[in-house]
Amino acid sequence: MYSDKDLAIYVHWPYCSRICPYCDFNVYKGRRNESLVKAVCDDLSGWRSWIGPRQVRSIHFGGGTPSLLYADDLNRVINRITSLWSTASKCEIALEANPNDADRWRAYQSTGLNRFSLGIQTFNNEGLKFLGRDHDGKTARSSLAMVMDIFPSVSIDLIFGWCGQTADILRNDLCTAMEYLPHHISTYQLTIEPGTAFGRALERGSLHALDPDMSADFYDHVVAHLTHAGYDHYEVSNFARPDHKSRHNMACWTGMDYVGVGPGAHGRITRDGHRYTTVAELRPGGYITRVGQTGFGIYEKRRLSRTEQASEYLLMGLRISDGISVERFERLGGHLNPDILKELAEGNFIEISGDKLSATTGGRRVLDKIIEKLLID
Repeated sequence: MYSDKDLAIYVHWPYCSRICPYCDFNVYKGRRNESLVKAVCDDLSGWRSWIGPRQVRSIHFGGGTPSLLYADDLNRVINRITSLWSTASKCEIALEANPNDADRWRAYQSTGLNRFSLGIQTFNNEGLKFLGRDHDGKTARSSLAMVMDIFPSVSIDLIFGWCGQTADILRNDLCTAMEYLPHHISTYQLTIEPGTAFGRALERGSLHALDPDMSADFYDHVVAHLTHAGYDHYEVSNFARPDHKSRHNMACWTGMDYVGVGPGAHGRITRDGHRYTTVAELRPGGYITRVGQTGFGIYEKRRLSRTEQASEYLLMGLRISDGISVERFERLGGHLNPDILKELAEGNFIEISGDKLSATTGGRRVLDKIIEKLLID
């Protein structure tokens, strides 16, 4: 269990060499921006002046495509963090990467990176073309083999439920991954969000979403395949070998404080007994200007009510197999209806053991509906 002094840090690098048609993150086409690296470092100093001394348990570079950064850039940011706060003895330092950026990876070893997340999505060439990726299946395999040789903890992302995917293609993706035995696998069902290229194509009728029942079957197959291979299905979309859960994501799912720096980054911070949600300035230019003028990248800071804190704790905590503490949920201001609990338990959607409330395997498949029921007072 973490203490109120523990901290996770998220660094958002918003640039991509190509923007994927399904992506609804805060991303922009580009590569490196020296002014933005400096602004991120200065923003971190602003955070230190606000929240004071803490112990950093994880540092996560996400995006966007942070593997567009050079080792010197990563060193600048990591060194700024370690100069501002103490770090835990097993501090996770992780970076998300695109398979085509392998020329910089060996240089990353000098930065202290100890976890590497590779956005493979699929090993199937037609699937990669459909998803707008700029690598092919051969590159996906060679890059995975390379990072397994370099880093002590490797995670890969796979997407299922894309139009044209078949059960055989999904099975081949999973079997190919098992040839390399990455330490962690994140599997995401493709969702088509409004405002994305896929979203606009769906509105025009030039793209059709995969049948929901087929996607559900694919999810069941992913779970069965990876758990049979020895992975712990510790979160709705995530599977890990022993000691390789994502510490950064676990910090978010369990309600630990985390700083968010970089354009559009979100944070959650407890200070003077109150919990705040923060959002950094969205566009890179605006972020750089705001940091330069105020010493902070934050454009929105809002104190969460006790009800909001409780709802967020439930929403995030039921995603993980450990579930939530009922006592903590109620201490935050939440309320659980005994009749609803009984109904969901009898339907085998949730389990209650002492102070622990968790979703069953069946409950995870309909988690949004479970949470909606539990939050009805």
